[in-house]
Amino acid sequence: MKNFSSLLLLILLACTFQAKSQEKLIDRVVATVGSGIILQSDVDMQYSQYLANGGTPSDDFKCTALQQLIMTKLLSQQAAIDSIEVSEAEVDDQLNARMREMTRRAGGKERLEGFLKRSLLQYKEEMRPVLSEQMRAEKFQNTIISKITVTPQEVKKYFEGLDQDSLPAFNTEVEIGEIVIFPELTKEEKSVFRTKAEGYRQQVLNGTDFGTVARFYSEDPGSANQGGELGFAPRENYVKEFSAMAFRLKAGEISPVFETEYGFHFLQVLERRGEEVNARHILVTTKPTQASLDRIKGKIDSIYDKVNDKKMSFSSAATMYSDNKETKFNGGMVINPQSASRSTLIPVDLLEKEVFMAIDTLKEGGVSKPYQFQDPRSGKSGYKFTYLKTRIPPHKASLEQDFAKIQEAAQEDKTRRSLSEWFEKKTKNTFVHINSEFATCDELQMWMTPETNNIASTKDEE
Repeated sequence: MKNFSSLLLLILLACTFQAKSQEKLIDRVVATVGSGIILQSDVDMQYSQYLANGGTPSDDFKCTALQQLIMTKLLSQQAAIDSIEVSEAEVDDQLNARMREMTRRAGGKERLEGFLKRSLLQYKEEMRPVLSEQMRAEKFQNTIISKITVTPQEVKKYFEGLDQDSLPAFNTEVEIGEIVIFPELTKEEKSVFRTKAEGYRQQVLNGTDFGTVARFYSEDPGSANQGGELGFAPRENYVKEFSAMAFRLKAGEISPVFETEYGFHFLQVLERRGEEVNARHILVTTKPTQASLDRIKGKIDSIYDKVNDKKMSFSSAATMYSDNKETKFNGGMVINPQSASRSTLIPVDLLEKEVFMAIDTLKEGGVSKPYQFQDPRSGKSGYKFTYLKTRIPPHKASLEQDFAKIQEAAQEDKTRRSLSEWFEKKTKNTFVHINSEFATCDELQMWMTPETNNIASTKDEE
């Protein structure tokens, strides 16, 4: 049981595709969990997925894979008892999203089908019940986790229970804010990009396959390889201009060219399903001209002068002027992307090089000179300047300086213990039979009561 608790949370990440082999020569039951069974092919497919993701050959992983499958069975069976279900639409959305990602990684539909040795349609149908069970298990586990909280007293007790001689050391951390300005193009500057999108639309109207045009010319990296297809999604998944167009058209119709914050698009609705739509689109992104960059350089210099001369606070200026929607209503402060508690303390090794260079010589409370940058996610170019609120030098973990991080660790520890208790209680009234081939797996010992081991050995001998 020593490795059990550390693996419990892996169930949230264990949504790998456990496809059943199309050419099963021999298969067998390796575990029975309540009214459900786990086949050797289930374990083998998890192992194949592990190897495909770069893992090194290891029989130990097969023990881990079977443990994850047992936990999924227990959780999904309890979900059924509690009437927790997932709809066909939810499963379809997950399947479509995963197939798009698999297709992207494989380099196209044909290459993926060659790897799978079957059509994507067949593979999706094989995966549907597997994914449905995983999603039910995850939904039920979330009902357990969502109720778990830690008080400040529990955080303090957790920290004091750690080996004080082995506390982690933290690198330099900073709290930073930023004010971002993106260029706005004039109508004339935009016309170049609109004309390009109109040209692609005309190719489609003249009979060229929409998917082919998307693969060659669309500048949306997330959908171009899929022929522009986005999969089923509700209105709120899209910016308002896109959703207004997608939900206005009938299946098969081609939209006119329209503009969003990402550039110029046109789309085709493939299918409507209630309040969800599956559409494909072609995007031409707008790119700043030198004239537009020169215009915002003057604007951001003016904002910088107000903040630097203390005529306006940084937080007020961010709220009033910044184009960064994620930070402007947070006083311009940047959230640590790896923090579950949305902490604003960020290790300096997570900063982009240009941001680190901007704050490197600043004192706390100082702001950098404006500098040009390119957003790594959207690819948009603009100007920004950075504010250094706090710099914490390298130090050994302490409750005073690192409360948020210790709170996260305490929350994870309490979650592991709560889940461990749930599984221990569940195994007392659920029959679990495991093939004796796995009897040496440390991870599986808690599932193997003496009675279970005897039954397993007897059945295997038979």
